[in-house]
Amino acid sequence: MTKRVFLIVLDSFGIGYEPDADKFGDVGANTLASIAGDPAFSVPNMAAMGLFDLDGVTCGTPAGRVLGGCARLQEASNGKDTTIGHWEIAGVVSERALPTYPEGFPPEVIEEYKRLTGRGVLCNKPYSGTEVLKDYGEEHMRTGDLIVYTSADSVFQVAAHEEVVPLEQLYEYCQMARDMLKGEHGVGRVIARPFVGSCAADFQRTSHRHDYSLKPPAKTMLDHLKAAGKDVIGVGKIHDIFDGEGVTETIRTSGNTEGIRVMLELADRDFEGLAFINLVDFDMIYGHRRNISGYAAAATEFDRGLGELLKKLRPGDLVMITADHGCDPGFTKTTDHTREYVPLLVAGPEVKQDNHLGTILGFGAIGKTVCAALGVEAALDGRDLSDEILL
Repeated sequence: MTKRVFLIVLDSFGIGYEPDADKFGDVGANTLASIAGDPAFSVPNMAAMGLFDLDGVTCGTPAGRVLGGCARLQEASNGKDTTIGHWEIAGVVSERALPTYPEGFPPEVIEEYKRLTGRGVLCNKPYSGTEVLKDYGEEHMRTGDLIVYTSADSVFQVAAHEEVVPLEQLYEYCQMARDMLKGEHGVGRVIARPFVGSCAADFQRTSHRHDYSLKPPAKTMLDHLKAAGKDVIGVGKIHDIFDGEGVTETIRTSGNTEGIRVMLELADRDFEGLAFINLVDFDMIYGHRRNISGYAAAATEFDRGLGELLKKLRPGDLVMITADHGCDPGFTKTTDHTREYVPLLVAGPEVKQDNHLGTILGFGAIGKTVCAALGVEAALDGRDLSDEILL
């Protein structure tokens, strides 16, 4: 029986555009292919687990004999954002896309937000998170008005300078937005985007980002595990994505480096259940900023940590590596997420070796398999792979 599951989401680590990518404007996107040729890219441990043996992957060198099991997962939900991707990983498919605002939020939404916060609003357009600071940051510092912007994804983002709007006040404003944005305007996430700096030339976002997600529309893997008395340790932004539902312990991190450190610390700790780890820098720092070398170096850093994790595994441990969507740093039509397949790489002492599972529809195979491996019955969307991957 599996005792500990380490489920690691490399946020946005896509492996090639999906068949319906034309509906999302993402034909041609391939995050893995974009970074694989960069000199900073070296992932021998993921390669050994089958990263370059997956269906459709033509870059890199196949392992020959895969360490464990591997599959290519196709998203079943109608979306390509973090919230929907993680919900599906946890066994809840979203057939309806979350609302997006290519022309900005309607006047009634902005007016109500101004009333609630007592502050003015700047921008109200889809915008790059770094460019919006260059264009509106100085005006924000003069006026105290909040910078509200969105993207191609279902997000309501609020940027404010940490010396103009203290962090706790910004978080309060974002909670107001979350409480306001329900029903028709129920965006997937409200995101606090604090920044620092003295002028447009040196404004920088800080690590104090905070996400306020919708509650999942149904019970997820996390809820079922918690109800069964299992540990559900959310690392990084997992608590935020699920609005705390089903999480028994939260460990917030400042980025990938700290997330990898926590992952290795958890491997030395006794727990029974799930360590659900999100590594956000792939998406937030490198994908959206179309930084190929940075993304490649982040993959290399994770792979070194993965090598250490594999050495620490105990009998009854299961490691699963996946992603929630793509964000191809080489895809310059937009700076947003890309509709891509994601990898599923599985290893552990009781995992069948050299096990190629092909292409599977639905990220929910992960949630269903995690619950089954831990001996928890769960009514979830997805295919149970436990008999196929475990000895």
